[in-house]
Amino acid sequence: MPDVLIRNIDEKTLNTLKKRAEKNNRSLQSELKKMLEEYAGTDMDEARNMVSEILEKYRAEGRIFSDSTKDIREDRNR
Repeated sequence: MPDVLIRNIDEKTLNTLKKRAEKNNRSLQSELKKMLEEYAGTDMDEARNMVSEILEKYRAEGRIFSDSTKDIREDRNR
């Protein structure tokens, strides 16, 4: 698997990344790898298309989903 080298990282940024890795019980390398993989993952257009396909499938099966907007607003106003 190829390697990537990033030079001249700001000390504050590096310390923040190290703390994040420690909080997640990972090495700095593992944390950065996970972050990069997540960032490079599914983009929003792909996600929207996937959700649309699933919703169409559910509708074809006769499943009905209520509009939860009112419930969410009430919950946020508590």
